[in-house]
Amino acid sequence: MTKVIQQQTTAAYAAQAAISFGLALGAMVVGVAYLPVDAWVRAFLAVGLLYVVTATFTLAKVIRDRQQEGQVSNRVDQARLDKLLAEHDPFKVEGM
Repeated sequence: MTKVIQQQTTAAYAAQAAISFGLALGAMVVGVAYLPVDAWVRAFLAVGLLYVVTATFTLAKVIRDRQQEGQVSNRVDQARLDKLLAEHDPFKVEGM
């Protein structure tokens, strides 16, 4: 039976990702706020930024869900195969 290795992210990696996301989002918000353009252009860019952020989270969730679904499917298939192999007796003669 093959064992699926679960990759765990470290606390440092999670913190680095969160800090990086916060800095990038903050820099974009400050950049849009201080852009020397009309308010409607700033609003348009802010809505675009919001859309990109929410779409990114949605995409990340879909990718994670598909990966987890594949892992569950692989485990079910492996369990079925293990059951068939455990029940199979190569020395059993049928019809006698």
